[in-house]
Amino acid sequence: MTIRQGISRLSLFPLTAEVNERGHLVIGGCDTIKLAEEFGTPLYVFDEFSLRSKCAEFRAEFGQRYGDAAIVYAGKAFINRALALLLKEEGLGLDVVSAGELSIAHSVDFPLDKVYFHGNNKSAEELKLALEWKVGRIVVDNFHELTMLTEMAKQPGSIPDVLLRLTPGVDPHTHKHSATGVVDSKFGFPLSSAEEAVAKAVSTPDLNLVGLHFHLGSQIFEVEPYQEAVGITLDFAAAMKSKYGFELQELDIGGGFAVQYTLDSPAPPISAYAKTITSAVINKCQALKLAPPRLIIEPGRVIVGQAGVALYKVGAIKDIPGVRCYLSVDGGMADNIRPALYGAKYEAVVANKVLAEETGKVTIAGKFCESGDILIKDINLPPVTAGDVLAVADCGAYCLAMASNYNVSLKPAVVMVKEGKARLVRRRETFEDLIKCDLV
Repeated sequence: MTIRQGISRLSLFPLTAEVNERGHLVIGGCDTIKLAEEFGTPLYVFDEFSLRSKCAEFRAEFGQRYGDAAIVYAGKAFINRALALLLKEEGLGLDVVSAGELSIAHSVDFPLDKVYFHGNNKSAEELKLALEWKVGRIVVDNFHELTMLTEMAKQPGSIPDVLLRLTPGVDPHTHKHSATGVVDSKFGFPLSSAEEAVAKAVSTPDLNLVGLHFHLGSQIFEVEPYQEAVGITLDFAAAMKSKYGFELQELDIGGGFAVQYTLDSPAPPISAYAKTITSAVINKCQALKLAPPRLIIEPGRVIVGQAGVALYKVGAIKDIPGVRCYLSVDGGMADNIRPALYGAKYEAVVANKVLAEETGKVTIAGKFCESGDILIKDINLPPVTAGDVLAVADCGAYCLAMASNYNVSLKPAVVMVKEGKARLVRRRETFEDLIKCDLV
C-alpha cells in the first residue's frame, strides 16, 4: 500500500478530517493528539458538522422527492443527552426501543410527539410510561403487546396512535445477525398473521391504528429490497382497506442504510435510497389507488457512523516473525464489540503519523482477556511505537451503544468537536461508578 492509499482512508473519517503541519489527524478543527492528551484514551470523538450535515442530507433527499416525509433517528445506534439535543435542533424525530432511551429524550425536553417506540418485548412498565408521556407512536410488534396495550389504553387519557410492525419476508442480503425483515425473525407480525392483527387493532376503540412499519435489517447495500418491501406492504394495506376499511396514514420503512467502513466497500449515496423508496411508494399508491401516506424514514448508523472516531493509545507490541505483528491498544471489545460479534471491519490511521509511509501489515488487538478481541486484522500502517495514538474511523454507531464493563473496565469519555473547540459530552467512568450498585 502506498502513502496515497493510506491518506485515502481519511475519506472514511468525519467530513472535517484533515492533516495539520505536524502530520496529526485533525477532526472538527481539533488536533486528535491534543484531545487524547486532554481527555485520555480510549476516547470517542464526534464531529458536530458531520452529524448536522447528515441530518440535512436526509431531510433534503427525501423531502424534495416526497411531499410528506419525516426523518426519525434510530437511537439504538447511539444516543445521549447532547446528541438528543442536536437532533431536536435539527428537527428530527427519535426512534427508541427502551424506557432508557425514552428517558434520555424526556430529560432534554425532546418533543415526545415525534418519538416512535419500537421493541419486540416491551414491558408493561415501558408501555405504561409511553402512555403516560404520550409518545407519538407505539410500534406494536406482536399479539402479546397488542393485548397488553389494548387493556392499558382503556384507562382514562388519550387514545394512543399505533403502527403494526410487519415482517414482509424480504431478504436484504446482509449479515444474518442484522437481517430483520425475513420471515424467520423475532421481530414483527409475519404476513400470515398480520391480517388478524389489523382486524383486532381496527376493532379496538381504545387504539388508533395509523400505519404499518417494516425494517429489513442493517448495512443494506442494495436498494432493490426496499422497493420489494414497499410493494408487499402496500399490497397488504390495500387488502386491509378493502376488508376492514383500514386507511393507511403512515408507512414507516425503517432504516438499514449502509455505511462505508472500508475502502473496498462503497455504499450507495442517500440519494439512491431516497429515489428508490419514494418512487416505489408513489408508483404503488397510484397503481392501487391509495392516498399517499406519510413516509417515515429511520436512519441511525448512517447519521452517526462516519461522524464518530475512536482514539486509542498503543501499548505492547508483539512481533511473531513470519506469523503476525500484534499492536495492543488500551481499548477493544468492551467499547467496540462489533468485530468480535460479527466480524465487522474497520480502517485506521496512526493519528500522530498520518503522513508517514506505511511499511507493513499489523493486527490491532484489544486489551481484554479474549483471543477474539481483535479490532482490525492485517492493516498496513507506518512503523508504530508504544505511546502512538491510533484513530479508528466510522465508530459513531453501535460501539458506545453496545459497550460493556468487561474485565471491570471503564467506559470511555465522549467529546463533541466543532470549529476547533471540544466539549465533553460524557465523562469517563470512574471506579466509584462501577461499584456504586454493589451491595455487601
